[in-house]
Amino acid sequence: MAFAMFVGLGIWQIQRMHWKHALIARVDARVHAAPQALPVDGRLGPDLEYLRVRVSGVYDGPATALVRAATERGTGYWTMTPLRLEDGRLLWINRGFVPARTTRAAAGASAPAGKVSIVGLLRLPEPRGSILQSNAPQDDRWYSRDTAALAQARKVGAVSPAFVDVQVEQASTAPALKPVPGLTQITFPDSHLSYALTWFAMAALSLVALAYTWRRA
Repeated sequence: MAFAMFVGLGIWQIQRMHWKHALIARVDARVHAAPQALPVDGRLGPDLEYLRVRVSGVYDGPATALVRAATERGTGYWTMTPLRLEDGRLLWINRGFVPARTTRAAAGASAPAGKVSIVGLLRLPEPRGSILQSNAPQDDRWYSRDTAALAQARKVGAVSPAFVDVQVEQASTAPALKPVPGLTQITFPDSHLSYALTWFAMAALSLVALAYTWRRA
């Protein structure tokens, strides 16, 4: 009984490994593909995360929010600013990383005026907060990119159920402060092979234990 269970768990981990490798390959192809138009809101689901998109519109700079971030450049903030798209939709844009000393007013003033064109990666909202800390909208403290809560706090109205991590931002103006784009962290834990080997080892040990018990009997 234990042998069959351990073998079954090992096979399941092998299947999960193949699924994870296919996912990694699919995401890698997406992030290097030519940018596409933003899908309609009804299609903005998990199957489209990390899709490379191109959007154009006008920033609402005063509605900018700063979300805690830890990156290869150190700790600071993601600069989240809503963008009014040409089709009327409102989409949160992660314009990039700014240092911890940056104020919300300075980050908001850094949003270019007029029409901007953006190429970036489609991301899903991060409701409620981080693993360690919950968002505190009443204090304007944000630890995750919860786009619905950000929109409610800034009173900007309904927003698309996704946001975009900027890779390239093109605008006619260039403010002094410019968030650093292109720091999207794409990580997928891939320990399935080691888990599978552990379960298969447990299966082998269960056979050894069974054989020993049999001989003792």
